[in-house]
Amino acid sequence: MKTIEIIGYKRANLGKKEAKALRADGNVPCVLYGGDEQVHFSAPMILFRELVYTQEAHFVNLNIEGKEYQAILQDVQFHPVSEVLLHADFLMLFEGKQIKMNVPVHFIGLSPGVANGGSLIKKRRSLQILALPKNMPEHIDVDLATLDFGHAIKVSEVVAENFEILDTKQASIAVVEVPRALRGKTEEEAEEGAEGAEAEVTDGAE
Repeated sequence: MKTIEIIGYKRANLGKKEAKALRADGNVPCVLYGGDEQVHFSAPMILFRELVYTQEAHFVNLNIEGKEYQAILQDVQFHPVSEVLLHADFLMLFEGKQIKMNVPVHFIGLSPGVANGGSLIKKRRSLQILALPKNMPEHIDVDLATLDFGHAIKVSEVVAENFEILDTKQASIAVVEVPRALRGKTEEEAEEGAEGAEAEVTDGAE
C-alpha cells in the first residue's frame, strides 16, 4: 500500500481560537492516537489532497518536528457548507497489531443489467476491513459481470484474502434497478404472455 508523507508541527495551545487561526493560515488541526499519549499537531492542508480525495486507501508517514510515526487516517471533519477540512484524526500503527480501515470499493466488469438499460446503484463505496498493516488492501475489487436485473452483489460474495470484512454479510454492495420505461414494457410483455396462455387454454377446451 502506498504511503503518504505528512509534515506536522506540535500545537502549543489547543483552544478553538488557535484552531481557527490555523485553518485561516491553511493548516489542519490534527490528533495522533494509539501511542502512550495523544499528539496534537497541525499540518498544511495541501498535503491532505492525495490522502483524502482518492479512490485508494493509504498509510501515512507522519513527520512531526523530526519525529516519525507510521499511521492511518482514522477520521476527518469537513465544514458543512464550504467543505474545508476542519480536523483530522490519525491512528498509530504497530507491527503485528491488526487495524480497522474503510477501504474503497472498485467496480470492475460490465453488468448485463446495465448493458440492457438498467441503472447501477452503488450501495457501498467502501468496506470496513480488519487486517494486519502488511495485509491491508488499497481497494476491494467487485466484479459486476454477473449482476443482472433483480439481483444484488452481497458482502458475502467478496473473497477476503488475509483480511476480514466487518460489514454485515447480507448487506448489498451494488444492485441494478430496472428503468421505469423498461419496467412498464416488461409488465406489458408479462400481461400479453398471460393473455396468450389463457387463449390457448380456452382454445383447447373448445
